[in-house]
Amino acid sequence: MSLIQPVEHGAVIVRAADAEIVGQSPSTIRLLADSSATGGALSTQRVTLGRGADGATPHHHTASSELFYVLDGEAQILVGERVVTAGEGDLVIVPPNTPHAFGAAPDAGADLLIVITPGVERFDYFRLLGRLGRGEATLEELLEAQERFDNHFLDSPLWRETRAVENDG
Repeated sequence: MSLIQPVEHGAVIVRAADAEIVGQSPSTIRLLADSSATGGALSTQRVTLGRGADGATPHHHTASSELFYVLDGEAQILVGERVVTAGEGDLVIVPPNTPHAFGAAPDAGADLLIVITPGVERFDYFRLLGRLGRGEATLEELLEAQERFDNHFLDSPLWRETRAVENDG
């Protein structure tokens, strides 16, 4: 569990060494600050993806915007009905109810800072994804949790086609 240290004026400090990591290299999620630690202002995590790795499948949030800041590498991000490629230093903000997904570009890895605002308790969502990946949870459990985590899955033929073409060469 991340060790959050509240300080003067409600500031939150999360030391890199204290952040919980979900997943295994080269694709990991570093849980930085959940909504409860920020008074509901935001939840944030750092997602590191190996070359061409998928991040999140198409989904939308009904109450929150999602910010993607590329720290390193290159990411493909579905934003509504288009896929943008974002490189180091690029910022993409997706408003509520907008379909989105992300993954590392086919020939690159990606290191992303992701912020959801207003915040939603998300750490348990990422832990659930980790359990699903290890075979300790079911897809049904994930689907049943969509309302709780304001993470509503959807289909995007554009995203499927882009990822299939890009990752097949």
